[in-house]
Amino acid sequence: MTSSAPLKDQLEEFLDQHRQGMYDSLDGLTEEEARRSLVPSLTTLLGLVKHATFVERVWFDEAVSGRSRAEIGIPTTVEESFALEPQDTVESVRAAYTQACADSRAAAAPLDVDGVVTGNRRGPLPLRWVYLHMLREIAQHCGHADILREQVLASRSADSGS
Repeated sequence: MTSSAPLKDQLEEFLDQHRQGMYDSLDGLTEEEARRSLVPSLTTLLGLVKHATFVERVWFDEAVSGRSRAEIGIPTTVEESFALEPQDTVESVRAAYTQACADSRAAAAPLDVDGVVTGNRRGPLPLRWVYLHMLREIAQHCGHADILREQVLASRSADSGS
């Protein structure tokens, strides 16, 4: 992609790079490692990808379509979006994330970057704002995932060196 590409294409490209990083954060991890709690909050690697799915649904379904979180089938609060259920696995959470990202792309496809979405609690927002918010949010969580992944992988070395 070149810097002369349309803005929407550039935003989508950068967002897709971060989406891939989020997805890849679970590569090669066991179910236990993906669920391992290393900080006092609900943040785990698997929980981060589950939360990223929630974020996709909030910004590209709720904000674009105006459907409620109940209609979409997502948690009502951010905190709940990190909570893992017994049936959540690396495979199931990745599949849900992949589907949410595909649905997000489809929802945004007919919209102009300066088009306004009206389903967010903040009120009407241009799609450009949604992309910028998503870039910030997913990039931030990719950083969290990098650190957690580094800790998980380091614990493998420590465990095998004992």
